[in-house]
Amino acid sequence: MERAPVSATGLVEINFDGIVGPSHNYAGLSLGNIASASHKGDPSYPRAAALQGLAKMRANMARGLAQGYLLPLPRPNSKTLRRLAVDPAADHGTERALLAAAWSASSMWTANAATVSPAPDTVDGKCHFTPANLVTMVHRAQEWKDTKAQLDIAFADTTHFAVHDAIPPSFGDEGAANHMRFCEGHGSPGVEVFVFGRPGGRFPARQHEQASRAVARLHGLDPARAVFIEQNPAAIEAGAFHNDVVAVANERVLFAHEEAFADQQGAYEAIRTAFPALEVVEVPSSAVSLAEAIKTYLFNAQLLSLPDGCMALVVPEECRESASVWAWVEGMLAGNGPIRHVLPVDVRQSMANGGGPACLRLRVVADPATVDPRFLLSEKRAEEIERVIASTWPEQIDPSDIGTASLAEAVRSARGRLLDALDLSQLG
Repeated sequence: MERAPVSATGLVEINFDGIVGPSHNYAGLSLGNIASASHKGDPSYPRAAALQGLAKMRANMARGLAQGYLLPLPRPNSKTLRRLAVDPAADHGTERALLAAAWSASSMWTANAATVSPAPDTVDGKCHFTPANLVTMVHRAQEWKDTKAQLDIAFADTTHFAVHDAIPPSFGDEGAANHMRFCEGHGSPGVEVFVFGRPGGRFPARQHEQASRAVARLHGLDPARAVFIEQNPAAIEAGAFHNDVVAVANERVLFAHEEAFADQQGAYEAIRTAFPALEVVEVPSSAVSLAEAIKTYLFNAQLLSLPDGCMALVVPEECRESASVWAWVEGMLAGNGPIRHVLPVDVRQSMANGGGPACLRLRVVADPATVDPRFLLSEKRAEEIERVIASTWPEQIDPSDIGTASLAEAVRSARGRLLDALDLSQLG
């Protein structure tokens, strides 16, 4: 396959984090997400959640990394309520769950926003985006069109970007949470790895193999540089509903749990065949059990290349609180492996709903000059976002608040204020 030439000049990795929306709540809508289910019905704290996410973004920006953001989607979603004929006053089982779905702030986890193939990997030399259809869960299946509306604006320069529609809903696609990329440097040609699940287990396998293969074809990837791997069914059963709960990659490095893949050694060999420089950092089950890895989200971390060339792992604070996880981390850092720093962050509000640092970000390799600047974080924009969140986001939402007219007005008003502050009212 002949590929269009792409200059690596100016290409960097930009992490686009989801700003936690003002309707952030714990409705326990995500089957197979242990954390989400265990906190169902708890009060939530949207203001604290959004400020925690913003603090993580600012910390990465302070490390010299390019940082972007995506905005909360319109909630409550009146279109969903109308299409499902949900009574806003519903106070029973299924209809109450459907009501909660229309209020969900789950778009904050932008690892599920889309799958991204950088320009050096694609046949036309453009960076390609395919929004995830997220069809497995009703509260997430409503997201992709509004997500695409943001991607269309942020990456409107068609000389550099191509934004597609979602894969048809016959095949479940959950985006970058099941996608990894290996390369010598972010601006170099890479090998893209798609991880899928097999149906028929206790929990749904959300990423279908055919969805992954369709995305690879749509993006114009060289078949010799696209690898398809099955996730370990036992990991899905244990609550690893996405691959990024048990594995994360960056440049040459794969950081994975021993039980991440159905055929662990076969997975490594398949990647090495396409990318011989692969370095594997594997955490054995004897050191950190699969259950503990999922509980602490050790692998749902941001594995980053810092400006000085060192690699850092941004993990939830929960990792430091786990004796087995932190003992393994300290042992790793005492060695001479490729990961030289482990940086805990407080994202407890997101963690309680089943999303760690990696869930909150979508990785895009691009020249920042080609991206709409309204989606790129600066200190000035961070201060403005913080001001709006602190003054308009609800401090607390109780389960009984969902569906009330007063909260609906507060949520819509808060989001509107943020859109106005960022000159993005067109997304209203």
